[in-house]
Amino acid sequence: MIKRTLYFGNPAYLRTANEQLVVEFPVPAGTEDIVKPKPHLAPIEDIGLLILDHQQITISQALVTKLLANNTAIITCDNTHHPTGMMLNLDGHTLQSRIFAAQIDASEPLKKQLWQQTIVAKIQNQAAVLSLVKNSGSLFGEPDRYLLNLARDVKSGDSENMEAQAANYYWKRIFAFAPQFTRDRYGDPPNDLLNYGYAILRAVVARCLTGSGLLPTLGIHHRNQYNAYCLADDIMEPYRPYVDKVVFEIAEKHCQFSGTCETLELTKEIKGQLLAIPAMDVRIARSVTAKDTERSPLMVAVEKTTASLARCYEGNARKLLYPVMATE
Repeated sequence: MIKRTLYFGNPAYLRTANEQLVVEFPVPAGTEDIVKPKPHLAPIEDIGLLILDHQQITISQALVTKLLANNTAIITCDNTHHPTGMMLNLDGHTLQSRIFAAQIDASEPLKKQLWQQTIVAKIQNQAAVLSLVKNSGSLFGEPDRYLLNLARDVKSGDSENMEAQAANYYWKRIFAFAPQFTRDRYGDPPNDLLNYGYAILRAVVARCLTGSGLLPTLGIHHRNQYNAYCLADDIMEPYRPYVDKVVFEIAEKHCQFSGTCETLELTKEIKGQLLAIPAMDVRIARSVTAKDTERSPLMVAVEKTTASLARCYEGNARKLLYPVMATE
């Protein structure tokens, strides 16, 4: 079952009762005796992500405990409405210590092979995005062919850094309707939309990693002593193009209508579209040995990916399950 993403962008009091999330909103001053709205309820077992995006949200410790026990990722946002923190369950799998040990003992050749698979999948999905961009009329020719050729040349550990070559080509073309665009975390729109979408994706991946008994800190490729989610940053790479696709569709519509991308803002409506990313349909192989794919919500696909990674670490598989983006 696909888990729900709940977003709160107004003052609220969140607590728990009878295994439910109970949401109470403040009433206007002077109307306490007149207006007594019923609290909103949601089963805790149905919640995958909880996003807190207001400085006047209060959440009870009892609710936090139950959410984490349910492997719900809790995301907090700063006063600019961008995700700034995340809480995850520390006991997400019955065989966690065994899988931790296998993850820590993973050999360098295995990690290089896993990184090679990751980068191939990422570049292939980037090529699929450019194919969709071309089909929308924003690009001409065959911009995806170059990326597909790069994907075929990725070596173990991506020793020749095909990822960077692909990124340089990809970002110069995806937003062709905004020729001044440069991918920069702190740059002009639609960079802020990409950042927000990636933050949601990162939370989904981190949640699924803990659910598969893996430690999000120990990466395959990313190594940063200040980053607690190196493995999440690794595994989310082939999923980033799905965020890019959503942002492209939003930005293209806005920029062509207004004649400029400078007025594109991260509105409540746009946040709603980005918050739907965990539920968007993707195609992923039914199993490591299967040649056919099936439709699956992105969050469920990520669970398949992280479960396949755990099997690789334990020596029960050599292949990661990653989604394949459709080009039609």
